[in-house]
Amino acid sequence: MLYQIIIIIHIFLGIGIIGLVLMQQGKGADAGATFGGGASGSVFGAQGSASFLSRTTAIFATLFFMTSLGLAMMSGYQGKKTDIVLESAPAAEPAKSELPLPQSSAEIPAAVPGVVDAKIPEAPVIKEVEKPAAQ
Repeated sequence: MLYQIIIIIHIFLGIGIIGLVLMQQGKGADAGATFGGGASGSVFGAQGSASFLSRTTAIFATLFFMTSLGLAMMSGYQGKKTDIVLESAPAAEPAKSELPLPQSSAEIPAAVPGVVDAKIPEAPVIKEVEKPAAQ
């Protein structure tokens, strides 16, 4: 039940932060207020709006961060300690081969019977082409 309440608060804080950021003026909007933009007649005063909105945004962001940490801690702890590194995977059965594998290098034949010894062809020699002299 507590988990769902924190999620609801978290969602409302996120929506509130988005709304507050969208309501704030950009840095370039202050220049227009200097030349009679009409900001002095607002509810919060000439600079009161910016400080109120930025302060409220900072408070909402702090609460959002705290709810994020709380949700992470609540979802991370499930009552038992597990370590995926120490958990052992089920052992795989060795592959079974129908052909007998040689046990030592002495059992490996030197050549395949019935195949005539053939020489491996050598790679062709690449001759370097002389570059024409620069004139």
